[in-house]
Amino acid sequence: MFCQKEASDQSFYERSPLMKEGSEMKNITKKQTKKGKVEKRQSVGYAFIGPAAFAMVAMIIYPMAYGLYISFYNTNLVTKWKFVGLRYYIQAFTNSEFYSSVLLTFKFMILVVIGHFLLGFILASLLNKEFKGRTLFRVIFMLPWLFPESVIALLFTWILNPMYGVLNAILKSMGLISSNMSWLSSGSLAFPTIVFVCIWKGYPLVMTMILSGLQSVSKDLYEAAMIDGATKWKQFLHVTIPGLRPVLTTTLILDSVWWFKQYTLVYTMTGGGPGKATDLVSLSIYGTAFNDLQFGKASAWGIIVFVICYLISKIYRLILKEE
Repeated sequence: MFCQKEASDQSFYERSPLMKEGSEMKNITKKQTKKGKVEKRQSVGYAFIGPAAFAMVAMIIYPMAYGLYISFYNTNLVTKWKFVGLRYYIQAFTNSEFYSSVLLTFKFMILVVIGHFLLGFILASLLNKEFKGRTLFRVIFMLPWLFPESVIALLFTWILNPMYGVLNAILKSMGLISSNMSWLSSGSLAFPTIVFVCIWKGYPLVMTMILSGLQSVSKDLYEAAMIDGATKWKQFLHVTIPGLRPVLTTTLILDSVWWFKQYTLVYTMTGGGPGKATDLVSLSIYGTAFNDLQFGKASAWGIIVFVICYLISKIYRLILKEE
């Protein structure tokens, strides 16, 4: 009887509205505590990414938005603000100067990127083999990428100097030339010389990316291909290239966009000359803005270059997408 009474009292308390309300309050308190912990973690996360987000907004998003804004104005950024709408965008497609500059930049980009991949593939394949001193050679071949572009430009300007340059002295001593060559002052030699210097400066990035990709391709695939009777060329086409496809896509996009907007090397070595021989689109934009003080026009050209770079990446992804 006593046990039955105790059980009935317990069931009574469980059915009591006060007990139910107390249980619900406990559940609500637990949920609020859990929610507070989650919000605290989120606030800590926001605090960590805050400085980086602020830096991106201040140095990337805001300048782009402001550049887009002033591209609709004929302005010197001080006293002159005249709204012109889409005039500069329309002029860009009819302006022979901008058109020829973009075509020259495409030619420059294609030659440089091809040179990077040829040299990068050869060196990456050699440095992927086992031999004594391999680490030392990897460091040596990486050196051009470690030097700033301005330093490389000044170094080659001295080497290619027509009066006291080392290159002319070496070629004359070998009997390859009879008189000093003006490598950077000749309309026919300036452009290929700039391309050569840019290939020398940029190949280490492609070499490193391809080398890392080669090391990720399993050796079992090559052994299986050899057992099936595949030649070295077929192994390269059907094992190496498919294994490197993700790396090649990323590297090709980065390298193409980087050298399409190249400025420092070319400006330091030739300033876009002689004439218009090395007048890339980046130099044209700079001259329009800071020499002609047409900042709206230069901003419109810059926006167009941004769109071109975006289209380059999209086209590469469509062509090199995985089957």
